[in-house]
Amino acid sequence: MNLGIEGRTAIVCGSSQGLGLACARALALEGVNVIVNGRTQDKLDNSADELRKTARGTVTAVAADVTTAEGQAKLIAACPSPDILINNNAGPAPGNFADHDRDKWMTAIEANMIAPLMLIRAVLPGMKERKFGRIVNITSAMVTTPRPHMTLSSGARAGLSAAVKGISLDVARYNVTLNNLLPERFDTDRQHQMAKAAMVRESITYEEARAKQLESIAARRLGDPKEFGATCAFICSAFAGFMSGQNVHLDGGSYPALI
Repeated sequence: MNLGIEGRTAIVCGSSQGLGLACARALALEGVNVIVNGRTQDKLDNSADELRKTARGTVTAVAADVTTAEGQAKLIAACPSPDILINNNAGPAPGNFADHDRDKWMTAIEANMIAPLMLIRAVLPGMKERKFGRIVNITSAMVTTPRPHMTLSSGARAGLSAAVKGISLDVARYNVTLNNLLPERFDTDRQHQMAKAAMVRESITYEEARAKQLESIAARRLGDPKEFGATCAFICSAFAGFMSGQNVHLDGGSYPALI
């Protein structure tokens, strides 16, 4: 299926690995010119070289910390008028609410709420003027199914989701959409980290922690990052202009509610 976005330009934050890389790969295969991003230059360059082997558009690597004003400015300088923005950043570490002091909360909010909003603020005027824009925020299933050990993630990302919903109502008339992808248990390094955290929190083995991850998903398997990337690419497509302000669960059918 031709998604109608060949020749468009995308900034994909946090795309040197994991779900961000999966999104960058899916867009590059559609002929989108992709700006990939990460904090570590060598790792980012290796990912960019890998993408160029199959990309149908250009791949440009921009090393920057998207949680900082300087990093955000560097990305926008490299691509002042993107048609597509994928907001992605590592989530806060799990932990007990009682251990989260003010500094930890401010760090989480800055990284997972304020940073993406500032990038959205930077790209929206151009998208509105050109009458095309696709903004996708990679958040978390914790937005709609909070857990006691994930309050930092739930709080910051739920705030982003609420802000984005309001923005989406204002810009839909310009063919600019804003949607959120809510992953749960994709087979990336993040799940290895979560398994190790569960080992400490629950006094279990790594194998037991991984088994519990599978059991928590209705499909009884971890998600393939390619599935995530393909969904992201469709939401960025010319055919998704009537879909905005939505939280899209990608969780193997695990979300328990109707709404």
